[in-house]
Formats: sequence, structure tokens, C-alpha cells
Amino acid sequence: MSQHKQVASAHAYAKLALVRNIGVAAHVDAGKTTLTERILFYTGASHKIGEVHDGAAHMDWMAEEQQHGITITAAVTRAPWRDHLLQVVDTPGHVDFTIEVERSMRVLDGVILVLDGVRGVEPQTETVWRQRCRFGLPVLFFINKMDRPGADFVRTMSTIRDKFGVQPVAVTVPVMQAAEDRHGVVDLVHKSLLHFNGEQGEQVSVQPCPSALWESMTELRESLLLAAAEVDESLAERVLGGEQPDAAELIAALRKGTLAGSLFPCFGGSALHNLGVQPIMDAAVDLLPTPLDRPPALANRPDGSSEEIVLGQHGPLVALVFKVQLWDGRRHCFTRVYRNRLKPGDKVSFITSDGRTLTEQVARIFDTDAGRKTRLEQAEPGQIVLLAGLRYASTGDTLCAPDHLLILERIDLRKPVLSLAIEPAAGTDEDKLLEALDKLQQEDPTLLVTEDPETGQRLLKGMGELHLQIILERLQREFHQQVRSGRPAVAVRETIQDGATAEMFYTHPASPDGKQAEATAWVQLEVTPRPRGSGNLQTCEPAVRPDGAELTEEQLAALRAGVQMGLASGPMHGAPVEDVAIQIRVVELFGAASTIEALSAATARCVGKALMAAQPAALRPVMLVEVIVPEDNLGSVLGDLQQRRALIQATDIRDRIANISCTAALEALLGYTTDLRSLTQGRGQFSMQFERFDLT
Repeated sequence: MSQHKQVASAHAYAKLALVRNIGVAAHVDAGKTTLTERILFYTGASHKIGEVHDGAAHMDWMAEEQQHGITITAAVTRAPWRDHLLQVVDTPGHVDFTIEVERSMRVLDGVILVLDGVRGVEPQTETVWRQRCRFGLPVLFFINKMDRPGADFVRTMSTIRDKFGVQPVAVTVPVMQAAEDRHGVVDLVHKSLLHFNGEQGEQVSVQPCPSALWESMTELRESLLLAAAEVDESLAERVLGGEQPDAAELIAALRKGTLAGSLFPCFGGSALHNLGVQPIMDAAVDLLPTPLDRPPALANRPDGSSEEIVLGQHGPLVALVFKVQLWDGRRHCFTRVYRNRLKPGDKVSFITSDGRTLTEQVARIFDTDAGRKTRLEQAEPGQIVLLAGLRYASTGDTLCAPDHLLILERIDLRKPVLSLAIEPAAGTDEDKLLEALDKLQQEDPTLLVTEDPETGQRLLKGMGELHLQIILERLQREFHQQVRSGRPAVAVRETIQDGATAEMFYTHPASPDGKQAEATAWVQLEVTPRPRGSGNLQTCEPAVRPDGAELTEEQLAALRAGVQMGLASGPMHGAPVEDVAIQIRVVELFGAASTIEALSAATARCVGKALMAAQPAALRPVMLVEVIVPEDNLGSVLGDLQQRRALIQATDIRDRIANISCTAALEALLGYTTDLRSLTQGRGQFSMQFERFDLT
């Protein structure tokens, strides 16, 4: 390598070492957007703090986000801090928009997980945790709302330990003193007390922690030292001997443990009241990984072999489209670059989810700041950028050099659980409505538009009532399309409750003109139920008649395809069939008449016949629900939940606030928001997440 290239490469890696790609995630209403607004203000990326409750948050730029007071779409922004660049993704907390979290996690390097200091770990927090585990992302916890009655920093850390089975380590501990202007946080690493002054808490004053206050922090400090000693052997003997390591040594040990996923630093404060935000911004720089610290990504080649993708400039282009978004009415792709550079005019190829290879040209590249974009000359490795000009690239596609095709791990997409029958309102152009729905489906892979085969109605399917409501609002605001909709209906799956054996003789006579020969096959198979949630199991090792005949790979593939066709549409509702084991026992061939098509058709029909005889049953979505109500309303709310046939799992009362955990069928929860407000005079709230399909 020439000296010039070595210098350029070293400069590029030095730049990457100063980048932090981080996501801010939480349960709905835990305060993650409020925290992100403070980060932007304190870094100078924004000149004023926008509040969520005023509909003025910088990151909640969509009209629907401002109207509903929640984050709907993941927003990307950049903020400078201590000579580093924070690329921050603010993600939704509502379960209906969990795909936004999933695809953001796919391209991030670290996460700040925000918890409510009163409620601790909530259901959607657990969902976010599972998503972060899937990608092995290092985590910092920010325990928020510590100024609220009932908030408890140590108790919240205990819920982290109990629910996630990990070691939380206190780093900054909030101190709520009688006078609000003396609220602060104790920094256990530097043994200091921090106060946040100025109109917006932008002035941080640091002083040695008073001895009386420090005395109350002894146990948490000791836990911090022991956690550091566990990950850094050089500290172990000194800590056990009573020596106090300096701050730099502790930070190095915390970073090592955070990157390894063996410890999880916790910071306390109140984002709304500008308390304790700057320390977690410092921690993002000191403890979270650079793009270079993350393990190489694994990509598959079309021939089935694999290739490690090391972040950097060397090697053919590799980038991942993790989100498609309509911007100013045009299609844009949020993309993270992993290898090489990307410039306007570059041609990129990708393999679609259905196996096609397409090549397109990047027209423009943008940097993004929530709802604003700025044109870039090129995208570097590690950057998250917005690409314009790609008409067919979709969520999860890998952009690569045309002569070096690769596929990175795709993004896991969830299936819709709720549907609405929709039709154009009077005066609405149906073709334009279909075009608008197609654009929204490209943007949101959890949205599905289908047609009911029995009624001919057009169905809009999504992840929940709020999800579908937002889509209808966007159709009206962005596309000026008016629609009429029916009552939501839940998605259905089918299963069986007994075993059955069936056989099917299939024949298709030859056509009179002789263009199509006779097709004949005979199949016998057995179906048996499997445990709920275990999925389908297919065994295709049949005995073959006449004796001595053997099935080719093509014929075996036809049998498997027939099974899939039979399972795609159950006998009760025409819905997909789940948790069934199918064993093809015997196949009889009739020479050339047993075509691939005949084998597939015979198997599909035989599956349908067996399912019909095996006590078919409908499976409906069951949700994990958390209800939070004043203690005075607990009895009436529990009674209402029991009428809805909810299974109560736990009830916890703290500070006159009751927290109810239960499971219930989604169908019974339609419209529950309004009913709960009525039962609690508007003071109750609930959240739910999909758990499983089950008999209800």
C-alpha cells in the first residue's frame, strides 16, 4: 500500500473511532424522545428544546406524531459531543410500531434503554430487550422520571436484574433534595456531586460529594468496584485489598464489561427536568462501541458460501437498506454503509426476498436530521444515510457492487394481527387509493393489503388499532384519499386437536386436443397436533409403489410444495395452519402420468382432507397486557378484565398505584382504551404486546 493510501486509511479509521451509532429505546411514555431532545440541545444540534406534550419535539416531526404525542417512526439525527459524532436514532415505544425498533437495532452499535423510575421494566421494555439481544448490542440504562413520587433507583435496578438476568451497575445516582434547585446526581466513578443549572440545565457544576451523602452511596460504590474487578483482572487484587482505582481505570473496566455484555451501567435522572442527561452523553462516548468495535457482519454469497464483512473502505461495496420512507412524496431508503464508499451515480445490485437480482442507480445521498435532509457528496463506512433514486430496493435488501453479490442477514418481519375492511369513500379514485396503499406497504412491511376471497372486500391488516388508525390518517393527509372502514377484526390461524390419516387419488384427464396428457398420483399421509408455538414439522420419506420405484429430488420437492399449499389455507377459515406435524407415508406412481403437478396437487388435497378429519380449531391472537390504574379503581378494573376472560398473572400495588399483568385475547381488547378511561376517570392506561396464537 502506498504511503498516501496508508495515511488516508488511517485518517478514515480515526474518524470511525469518533463515531457512535446509538439508539434510544423504551416502553411507551418512558421519556426517550424527551431524553433525545435534551441530547440535541446540549450538543448544540438544536437551539431549543421541543416538548412531546406540546407537540413540538424535534424528533417527532410527522403530523401524526405531534397530534398523538407519541413516536411513530424511527428518526435519525446527528449530534457532536466531546469531539465525537453521535448518530442518534429515536425509536417508537408503542408495540404497534415495534418493526421500527427491530430494523433500527439491525444497524446500530449500541443502545440507551430508558426506564420509568416508578414502573421499572415494562412489557415493551422486555420486547426491546429481546430485540437488542438478537443483535448483541451493548446497553446503557437511563432510569428516568426520578423526580416523580414513588420513583426508586435501586428498586428499578433490581427489576432489571430480575427480569433480564443481568448485572446492572450504578454509575450516577439521582439525589432528590427538598429544594428542587438542589436536585443533582452523585457520580460514583469520580466521587462527585453534579448539579444542573441554567434555564435548561445546560450548566453542569461539579463538586466533591459531601461526606454524609457519600456515606449513603458506599454500597453502590462497592458494587461498582466489584463489577469493574470482575472484568479487569488487574483491578481485582487491588479492589479486594481495599485500594481505590482512579476514574480512568474504572471507566476502562466499565467499557470493557459493557462491550462484552457482562455488565450494564445505570444512570439516573429526569430528562423532562434536565437532570442527569449530560453524564449519559459522556457515557455514550466513553462506554459504547465505535463502529470498529463491533464484530464483523456475516454475508452469504449466492452460491451458499459466506463472507465476513469488516467495516472499512477496503473491498467491494456492502450496505444494508433498513427502512424505506416516503419523503416529499418520493421514495427514499435509509441505509447503513458497511464497506467501501457510496456516491451519487453509483450502480448497486441486490438480491430481492423472492430471489431476483436487480441493479439500480443511486441518484442522491442525504444526511438526515429528523424531518430535514442535507445533500452529501458520498457516504462513508459506518454512516447512516438516506438514498434517493432506488425504485425497488426494500427493507432488508443488501446493496452491493454488481460484480460481487452478497446478502446480509435480513430483518425479521412480524405478521399483522388485526384487519379492517376498507373501501373508497364517494368521489375517491380507487386506482389512486391502491397506489397510495402500495407506497405505504413499501414503507411499512408490517402493513398488508389483501382481498377477502369470500366477500371481495379489501382488507387493511396491521399490528394493532393505533397502527391502522395512523395509516388511515396518513392516507387522508399525505395522499388526500378518503376511505370508509369497518370494525377491526383479528387475524386467525388454524390448527388441529387430534390426529388423522388420509389418502387421495388425484387424476386430471387428458385434454381433447391432446395438448395436455393425463396426470395421476396417489398419496397417503398422517397429520398430528404439535405443542402450541412449536411450528409445523414435515417428514417426507414415503414408501413408494410400485415396489422398487424411487422418487427423484424434483418429485420430493413437489410433495413438500404440496404440503405447504395444503397448510396455507385451513378448512375452517382459509387461514394458515400452525403447530401441525405431517408425515407423507406412501406415494404411488403411475409412470409418466405422475407428473410434478399431479404429485403436488394430490398432496395438497390430501393435507386438506386430513386436516378436516383431525378436529380443526381456530387460533386467535393472545396478548400480554399491563394495566396501570389508581388503587381505588383496582376492583372495578379487575372485574372488567375477568369479564373479558383475561388470565390475571400478577397484581402489584406501590404508592397507591396498581399494576396488573395479564393475558387476554386481542378480540376482547378492541376498544379497551375508551372503556378503561371510563372506569378510571381518565387516569388508567394500558399497553399490550403480541404473545402467541392460541385457542380462546
